[in-house]
Amino acid sequence: MKIMTIEGITETGRFLAFMLHGEVYALDIMQVREVLDYTEITTVPRMPDFMRGVINLRGGVVPVVDLRLKFGMPATEKGVNTCIVIMETDIDGERALIGALADSVREVLDLEPDQIEPAPRIGTRLKTEFIKGMGKKNDEFIIILDIDRVFSADELSGVQETGLAAEA
Repeated sequence: MKIMTIEGITETGRFLAFMLHGEVYALDIMQVREVLDYTEITTVPRMPDFMRGVINLRGGVVPVVDLRLKFGMPATEKGVNTCIVIMETDIDGERALIGALADSVREVLDLEPDQIEPAPRIGTRLKTEFIKGMGKKNDEFIIILDIDRVFSADELSGVQETGLAAEA
């Protein structure tokens, strides 16, 4: 059986693996700035459900989203391992920081191109345009997210405006 690899992935990739509702997800480590212990989130009125609010990160305001809600799962509840993954994403051609709640962070892992397959057309909880690929390590699937495609441009603009309004 020929294994298909993802177009554009030609060398070993490094990913931050984290848990959401019992499943392993991963982000390209180049988009991850840092991982923070859970901190109180200031809610902002009239935002989408998945937008949990903002946090203060060294004097700057960073919007925090709940990927579980975005993906149609139950909301993230604060636990001993709950954390906020600070990532960099593209909003209208500009780089911006966004925090994402995670149940826990597992590890930074290296995946070879032959360990990553294209996203399946059916059978996942996500729409496949959000998925960069499906990693396999030790008989476990890892859903590799394309964070720049998880949110629509309108959603990200709203998130960015929330951060800017909170700074004012």
